[in-house]
Amino acid sequence: MLIEENAVVLFQGDSITDCGRSRAKDGFLGNGYAAIAAARFGALHPDWHVTFLNRGVGGDRMIDLRARWQRDCLDLHPTWVSILIGINDTWRSYDNNDATSISRYVADYRDILERTAASGARLILCEPFVLPFPPDRIAWRTDLDQRIHAVHDLEREFQAVLVPFDGLFADAMTRREPSFWTSDGVHPTLDGHSLMADAWLRAVGAL
Repeated sequence: MLIEENAVVLFQGDSITDCGRSRAKDGFLGNGYAAIAAARFGALHPDWHVTFLNRGVGGDRMIDLRARWQRDCLDLHPTWVSILIGINDTWRSYDNNDATSISRYVADYRDILERTAASGARLILCEPFVLPFPPDRIAWRTDLDQRIHAVHDLEREFQAVLVPFDGLFADAMTRREPSFWTSDGVHPTLDGHSLMADAWLRAVGAL
């Protein structure tokens, strides 16, 4: 297992990570994959003392994550940081004509990774994803696929752990329809969050 005794594991991202987490109580991680992964980690390894934190914020794009990185990451002194970000950078291109260029996305992502690596924390990078439900989401692939490739490049550059969520859902759709896994192609159902939690635990060697 990669996560060590007494580690502090921070989940970061947008609404998929936020998922109703408490702003007042660190112990309530919300109702999504972060909470499920933390709970399953504890159940599987009750003798392992690990603290899990969630600082996901609904609606965040990469630029928003970078703006709050000192307060919501570095000041917490995590030993592991798990990041899922990018779908809103794609989404705003289609619903608000407010595009984030791939070069800006990568530059901001690299900035927070450099600062985090310099702190001594290790990195877990998660693929952003979209499912073809409703059908207009299909067109989003042109933009999102570039962000997924960028995450892969950064994962190699920073020797991070990769959680292949997009590939995970592509495989899952061979077993059940997209609406089983997400409510709108972006936000997972409880089944989708559970699938993500298992993938995250496998990536860190805890499952």
